[in-house]
Amino acid sequence: MGQTQGYMQEIVVDQLRLQLLPEKAVYVEEMRSLLVSDLHLGKSETFQSYGLPVSNQVNQATLQRLEQACNQVKPDYLWILGDLFHAQEGLVDEVIDGWLKFLHRTQVTAHLVLGNHDRPLPDLFNQLTLVCFTEAVITNGLILSHEPYPSASQLNICGHIHPCVRLKSRLDTLRLPCFYWEPHRKRLTLPSFGDFTGGYEVPFSRQAIAYVIAEDQVLPLLP
Repeated sequence: MGQTQGYMQEIVVDQLRLQLLPEKAVYVEEMRSLLVSDLHLGKSETFQSYGLPVSNQVNQATLQRLEQACNQVKPDYLWILGDLFHAQEGLVDEVIDGWLKFLHRTQVTAHLVLGNHDRPLPDLFNQLTLVCFTEAVITNGLILSHEPYPSASQLNICGHIHPCVRLKSRLDTLRLPCFYWEPHRKRLTLPSFGDFTGGYEVPFSRQAIAYVIAEDQVLPLLP
């Protein structure tokens, strides 16, 4: 079931409370953990390495929003469900330094479930104060994965898809990121946390709820 708490939404699954935050993160109070996915830090720098003029401010804005979420809920642990970084070409000193400063300011213990963009970079993570996992992690009755996990026996929280929805009117169209909750699959897919990542339009279905993020609110969108 779901209920509103101020600007966030809460889903309760198997007595586990999942708070969906407009910062594109989930807080699990029972685990003292903040969950995010798909930051894609260094994507701007990757484009720049190919001669495309993209602003460096994207990384700073992403980490500022993550720090804001950490300051709000005060987690002990940060779980990143894949694609913390975008590519080797984007791992310039400024990007790495920004990440390390974020960890120093928040003092969270960071865990990373490697995503498809992270897997070519395993040697790097030893330098970045991260606990890394190459496979899905099962903890506290949850399956934490990057790609959707092919099992409905336990609640799966994942990323990778970058879910969003398109809203249309006679005069305009709008794409909004969303948390995509599929109760029949016991799967919650997180929106892409990064600001420069695009999105995949998920279908409207009676078997799913898209919790869209509109400015500072999370709102359920029913078919």
